[in-house]
Amino acid sequence: MSAIRQSVEISRRPEDVFSYMTDPSHLPEWQESAVSATPVGDAPVGVGSRVRVTRQIGRRQMPMTMEMREYDPPRSFRMDGIDGPVRGHVHGTVEPIGDGERSRVTLDLDFETHGIGKVIVPLVVRPQVKKELPRNEQHLKDLLERRA
Repeated sequence: MSAIRQSVEISRRPEDVFSYMTDPSHLPEWQESAVSATPVGDAPVGVGSRVRVTRQIGRRQMPMTMEMREYDPPRSFRMDGIDGPVRGHVHGTVEPIGDGERSRVTLDLDFETHGIGKVIVPLVVRPQVKKELPRNEQHLKDLLERRA
């Protein structure tokens, strides 16, 4: 299956957007399905850092560990799920627009499945993400533009 892609323009500098998006403590603020997000260990955010995220998927809460595989502030990042039946692969880019006071955020999200994940991703996860991702980006935009 192909990745789910969504973009939004935000009236904030790329550095501000990137910093907020990649800070695990902010995930539950702008992502509807994120119930909690806790760094694993005390390493700063960067390649190799991990975060334990619990997501509401359908009626279940599913914990998963994500690892930062690419970290190029303020331009791009990639986080990959490393455990559980549903492993998300997220690639984010933040591009400056115009004079650099605005940004275009693009998120690409795809999944790797194991066990029961092979059943729930097409039936529950992908439909939920297709609805949620545009709302998440709108939440991100609203939060960051209010903070300006």
